[in-house]
Amino acid sequence: MLNDFDLELLDILSDDCRVSPAQLAVMTGKSEAEVTSAIARLEKDRVLIKYPAMINWDRVREDKVQALIEVRVTPQRDEGFDMIAEKIYNFEEVKSVYLMSGAYDLLVIVEGTNIKQLALFVAEKLSTLEHVLSTATHFVLKKYKQDGVIMEDVPGDDRLVVS
Repeated sequence: MLNDFDLELLDILSDDCRVSPAQLAVMTGKSEAEVTSAIARLEKDRVLIKYPAMINWDRVREDKVQALIEVRVTPQRDEGFDMIAEKIYNFEEVKSVYLMSGAYDLLVIVEGTNIKQLALFVAEKLSTLEHVLSTATHFVLKKYKQDGVIMEDVPGDDRLVVS
């Protein structure tokens, strides 16, 4: 069970994972040792799993394509969706897999160097899996906002203030 201190640490780190233990101690009113101990416990319990950087790949290179794939599957007796989800998330191209409610069962997010590579992944690997009934692939054309961050420069208002 997480306490208020744990939740406060997670909230701060989810916003900026570069905050040092010393800074976290000041921000939370705890000692640096308490912060370090709490983080170690959260990592051990796999609550705190990874410290990612968010990168706007459109500004770095153009050879990265992302697609969202709706997958309908037949759930397995005593396994549900877990077995097929595991088969899917073990593919190198797959970045995320989510169990969904609604018209399809799994949402699979994949990345590759071009559309053809991802199309071949769907045709040769994903759709050929036993228990996969159908797929619908949606290619990401442009990201406007990701994880609460606007990905483009927003032009400022250059008009003079009238008083």
